Amino acid sequence: MTILDKINANKLIEIEAAKAKVSVADLESSVLFDRKCISLRDAILNKSGIIAEFKRQSPSKGIINGVSKPEDVAMAYENAGVSAMSCLTDLNYFGGTFADLKAVRAAVELPVLRKDFMLDEYQLLEAKSIGADIILLIASSLSVAKTNDMAKAAKALGLNVLLEIHEDSELAHINQYCDAVGVNNRNLKTFEVTTDVSKALANKIPNDFIKVSESGISNVEAIQDLKTYGYQGFLIGENFMKTENPGASCAEFINKL
Repeated sequence: MTILDKINANKLIEIEAAKAKVSVADLESSVLFDRKCISLRDAILNKSGIIAEFKRQSPSKGIINGVSKPEDVAMAYENAGVSAMSCLTDLNYFGGTFADLKAVRAAVELPVLRKDFMLDEYQLLEAKSIGADIILLIASSLSVAKTNDMAKAAKALGLNVLLEIHEDSELAHINQYCDAVGVNNRNLKTFEVTTDVSKALANKIPNDFIKVSESGISNVEAIQDLKTYGYQGFLIGENFMKTENPGASCAEFINKL
């Protein structure tokens, strides 16, 4: 069993527990549920293209940053000129919480991605209720049919959809309800990282979609290189979060673009 298999198995248990605790009606009554989501496409195309992440820990690296507060990092990222923010909400493996995303939402006017392992439409309602603008669908965690159903349901709620793929076999998951297609340079089964993955898949992703390269981006040269392959968005997490001042690191990075 891979780490992704373990995460998904645990996530299904979490979802059932959440359903028993918080009803759909409760989620829909959230003060944030009816807010209009900010466009990911517009944010990517009109700003730096950087999607900066608030990330405390990961299964492969352990604790990355156990000190920084989400609202402080969010405001610093926004001032640095990022296009959007990603916020982990998985507790067991990444140390993320709904409270983190709510804190980010309250602090900035950026589109915010709920970074989690989305396996059930109930989670889309959760995302809307805590103020997320974007949800992530990981192709390697879903069937093609389930990806389509989840993306369609997300769009019905007004959410932006970022589909994550890693290899040729997952291209079939791309559907009309996606706003962006992200290529994860990190293999979620082995955790090996190389931007060659993004380069290999670039021309196979239809140009109708915003193209996002995710993980393993640690310098401006990598972004300049990936832009020549048609990438417009770049999700960066650990590179900023592993420093003492993520916001300052992000600003320095963007100023070099």
